[in-house]
Amino acid sequence: MDHAASVTPCEDGPLLLRGDFTLMTQDGEVIDPGRRTVALCRCGRSAIKPFCDGTHKVVGFQAPSAPATSRPLEAT
Repeated sequence: MDHAASVTPCEDGPLLLRGDFTLMTQDGEVIDPGRRTVALCRCGRSAIKPFCDGTHKVVGFQAPSAPATSRPLEAT
């Protein structure tokens, strides 16, 4: 069954990536996520980047789940 990928920003925490996705380095090398749902680091302090290791709790990382303002539309 095909499940579209979704990304959920967790308040003060990681980005949860779920569904069918391919995680790659900037050079195009595939990173094996090991599961269908992964937590990606958003605080920049994880020792296992790009994955979250919970360090955001220790360092007091703060970020909302939703954008504070809407993004301007790109000109076409």
